[in-house]
Amino acid sequence: MSEHDAWLIDLDGTLYHASPVKLMMAAELALSGWTALRTLRAFRREHERLREDPDDAAGSPFARQLERTARGLGLPIEQVEARVETWMIRRPGKWIRLFRRGSLLDEIAAFKARGGRTALVSDYPARVKLAALGATELFEVVIASGEELGPQRLKPAPDGYLAAARELHVEPARCLVIGDRADADGLAAEHAGMAFRHV
Repeated sequence: MSEHDAWLIDLDGTLYHASPVKLMMAAELALSGWTALRTLRAFRREHERLREDPDDAAGSPFARQLERTARGLGLPIEQVEARVETWMIRRPGKWIRLFRRGSLLDEIAAFKARGGRTALVSDYPARVKLAALGATELFEVVIASGEELGPQRLKPAPDGYLAAARELHVEPARCLVIGDRADADGLAAEHAGMAFRHV
């Protein structure tokens, strides 16, 4: 029997190789999205600010990022959301699929086939990217900021992983977190009382 009953898995940088995707998206932005660059940089800064302030837990972190970015840049929130949706969620799909971590995805499929429980936990909206990866069916539960059931706090707060364990009806000690950032996924796993595997 496996040491863990459930695998709780991060998305960005875990299910695909992040560096080549970032390079491809940087090239696309330079060619046709340069007007969105300032917005995307500000949005990412707000993400890190929220990550560093675990006590800031009023509503969806994704919504708070959008609001703070719009306020800081003096832009309509709809414009910020459209740019984020286009450049951070939809357009990376073709590159994400190209640079997927096939061996990890196969491993997850094999674990699930043996009766293992699986959840995806992300600090960003995840379902569009999961579809691009062709991995939607691998996960019973999706806990993603900006989507239904999303956590109130970003990693390294344990909220997302604890919510996934609750949804799967698996004790935290029987969960394995798989992620690419020890300072986010790893610490969140530690705070949740879960094991961690770094990829």
